Amino acid sequence: MTTYAYVALEPSGKKKTGFVDAPTRDQAIEIVSRDGRYVVEIKEQERRRKMEGDGRRRGKVGPSEIALFTRRLADLSSAGLPLDRALQVVAEQSESGTLADVANQALEDVRGGLPVSDALAKHERMFPGVYTQTLRAGEASGQFASVAERLADFLENQVARRSQIVSAMVYPIVLTVTSFGVVLFLMTFVMPRLEGVFHDLGGTLPPSTQMLMGFSRFLTQNGLVLLGLAVAGVIGFRAWVKTDGGALARDNALMKTPLVGPIVTKATVSRFARILSTLVYGGVPILEAIRLAGMASGNRVFLVKAETVEQEVREGRAIAEAMRDTGAFPPVLTHMVAIGEQTGDLPKMLTRVSDSLDFEVDNSLRRLTALVEPAIVLLLGTIVGFVVISVLLPILSAQELVK
Repeated sequence: MTTYAYVALEPSGKKKTGFVDAPTRDQAIEIVSRDGRYVVEIKEQERRRKMEGDGRRRGKVGPSEIALFTRRLADLSSAGLPLDRALQVVAEQSESGTLADVANQALEDVRGGLPVSDALAKHERMFPGVYTQTLRAGEASGQFASVAERLADFLENQVARRSQIVSAMVYPIVLTVTSFGVVLFLMTFVMPRLEGVFHDLGGTLPPSTQMLMGFSRFLTQNGLVLLGLAVAGVIGFRAWVKTDGGALARDNALMKTPLVGPIVTKATVSRFARILSTLVYGGVPILEAIRLAGMASGNRVFLVKAETVEQEVREGRAIAEAMRDTGAFPPVLTHMVAIGEQTGDLPKMLTRVSDSLDFEVDNSLRRLTALVEPAIVLLLGTIVGFVVISVLLPILSAQELVK
């Protein structure tokens, strides 16, 4: 069987594109013509790439790949390519085999008559509701290219923010893990062997050494139990935060954490504002846009508050007033939303708020990183120094007795 791509006219005169499998070209024309269609063009088409053998990486598709996919789709549609042709080019250019397969499936659906948004909505794990709803609004308003471009801007901004956070945390995490490993090695491997040496030296051990040896014995005797409790605690916590109450409590506690809380809150508000701006610009109804922005904010507190705002706006209140009454949205956002409602340019005001908050988050992250790194060095240096001094004190005392 060979796959043929065809262009045909419906009895109503509407053009239709699609694929058909047939042994020969003539039989493919016959199959397409059975429903009263008139075949305008038909040609052999290479079948969608298989899951193996094309040399491209398979596996989970990351946010950066989705952002690049969206950017390419926006650029190609802005250049005037039909959406099915744009999808075909994006599939061919994709470095991810998994994403290429999805794009090819979407291409078949689009050529079968589905809108791009509906075709991508079949793959919800890669393209969530806020993504496909934005594209759907762009299709309905005839602004697909510009809406896709704003969506690509948003995704690229999120990728850059995530990369910045990861880069800022790499050094503190490596330093903490390394120091913890050194202390654990001293407690579980070195100290048990030194205990016999201290016993042979005789005399009364310093309080710090006694405390250190007691802690070392506790770790060596209960190591497996502590490891089991730690694993169980991690599993239990992850299961708890998957519940509505657990996720709400976690996000609420994170937003109230000193130093970190204000940064998390600003980053979440910025994400909410930028998503809402993109949705409203694309033509998504305001109630649906508020709901989707809350869902995509990544914070359960803002999800609940967005639902409250949606309900109050549905009852006739202004968006800014509803946001202000929840107490979760900062004044800078509510004031700009009020201006946007009055001027009729809500997307522009929301984008300005998001840009301003992103600038504040960048500065706060730099200050926090500059504060955390020396604090970790000082803390871990103190711990390691305490261990070393506690080990050396009995040895130095024994030397004094010998003299």
